[in-house]
Amino acid sequence: MKKLTGPFSQILPHDGLAMHGAIEDSALRIIENGGIVIENGIILETGIFNELYAKYPGITVEETTTQNVLIPGFIDCHTHICFAGHRAKDYSLRIQGKSYLEIAKSGGGIWDSVTQTRLADEECLTALLQGRVERHLSEGVTTIEVKSGYGLDIANELKQLRAIKKVSTSSATDLVPTCLAAHLPPKDFDGHAVAYLDHLIRELLPLIKKENLTNRIDIFIEEGAFSSNDARKYLQAAKVMGFELTVHADQFSTGGLEVALASGALSADHLEATSDKEIPLLKNAPTVAVVLPGASLGLGMSYAPARRFLDSGACLAIASDWNPGSAPMGDLLMQAAVMSASEKLSTAEVFAGLTFRAAKALGLNDRGVLKSGMLADLQAYSCNDYREILYHQGKMKPVHVWKKGIQIAEV
Repeated sequence: MKKLTGPFSQILPHDGLAMHGAIEDSALRIIENGGIVIENGIILETGIFNELYAKYPGITVEETTTQNVLIPGFIDCHTHICFAGHRAKDYSLRIQGKSYLEIAKSGGGIWDSVTQTRLADEECLTALLQGRVERHLSEGVTTIEVKSGYGLDIANELKQLRAIKKVSTSSATDLVPTCLAAHLPPKDFDGHAVAYLDHLIRELLPLIKKENLTNRIDIFIEEGAFSSNDARKYLQAAKVMGFELTVHADQFSTGGLEVALASGALSADHLEATSDKEIPLLKNAPTVAVVLPGASLGLGMSYAPARRFLDSGACLAIASDWNPGSAPMGDLLMQAAVMSASEKLSTAEVFAGLTFRAAKALGLNDRGVLKSGMLADLQAYSCNDYREILYHQGKMKPVHVWKKGIQIAEV
């Protein structure tokens, strides 16, 4: 059944915007008094409401009751929201001046979350993940990438991925699972880092394929995690097995971005330490630069050089990195809005980074733009001017969210 939704004060379809490089707000197409025609969860047409109403006689109308601005649903292309427990102790130490690496070496950090997540059964993890997914959806995030990586052994990595699959089948939100078993070498593995990666290739990845749990593989390239050379071999083996690739790169030191580019990864994520030497490599590169302002806020460190990435011709996406350690807040819009003030990103660049450019980071080409043939993943804000959305720095939340054309009742 066809449905016409509207009218909206403004619709920002995001069509015609560049996939790479800087975008000025003047490039945004704005439809005043707009409407959107949807059928079976797919957009048929976006245009002026009255013209669409006349074009489709007898069409069912889903009328909006207030003046709203309509934009595509957000896509969070990097999260770790399948976990148990918390790391409040880590945060307390960080604000006293301890570094991320110092805390990790003293027994905190990722391994603390591994310990707590291993203690939780699959049912518990599923319930915790479901709650976080519902919160994200209520805040306009209609597609969410979710990583494993707090299991770090075969049984517990599978447990995480199975929990993600369960929530994916029961939630309105689309979840994109990623295996991050190469988060760091586990303390209880009898062997060095290379042996652990070989173990994953031989034992875990075939099981993931067999159960169809994910087609994406990630690895953390950093001191205390995995070296660039070790990561290259692991990624190449995963690619041969048919997995898509993404990389935790250049968070505290450089080298990871070059591995991501050489490996043909869909995205290189973090990039806080990326220097002027590496930035030109991103010009028109197929690999998306994913910046994670939540990690910078949580760790008290500089943002990734998003402005320089854009000016160099990169495709820039913005994600929350929602996790129990470095980015526990998980408010994607707030993080993006605050970073935009520091990095001098235009509204168009922020919206692009949260929608169609984030979709590219996940290898998705059916969402992030409000045009014919795309998924009807939408969100509306109670304002008459799209610029208010970032102006309120994350405090303005959507009043309506639609996933595949169906409005989420609890928003």
